[in-house]
Amino acid sequence: MSIETVRLSQQAKDQLAKLKRYTGIKNWNVLCRWAFCVSLAEPSPVQDKAIVNDGAVEMTWKTFGGKHQEIYLALLKQRCVNDGLELSPKVLASQLKQHLHRGIGYLAANRNVASIEDLLALGD
Repeated sequence: MSIETVRLSQQAKDQLAKLKRYTGIKNWNVLCRWAFCVSLAEPSPVQDKAIVNDGAVEMTWKTFGGKHQEIYLALLKQRCVNDGLELSPKVLASQLKQHLHRGIGYLAANRNVASIEDLLALGD
């Protein structure tokens, strides 16, 4: 395993706090999994932009992935392959961070996400 810690910026923390209020989902890791999957579903690659690494939210990879951490890692690796990226630990960690931040931004900006039911409806 190459990713040990998942760190998010203050902006992502603020967006997650908003999502927690709207959806009633209490745990950061659950919302982060949703955000990760939302970003992976976007066909365009993430932009490699600088993200302030102030560690406002920090969790272990095990906490992020839970009992399905191997599936999340496989999804991340496959996305890197699809995007023509190498599977080095540095690239995987960077891509995870980029996908998390993009997905959190998408969820927070979506005015149709005001409940957990709205999250579930995103896949329709």
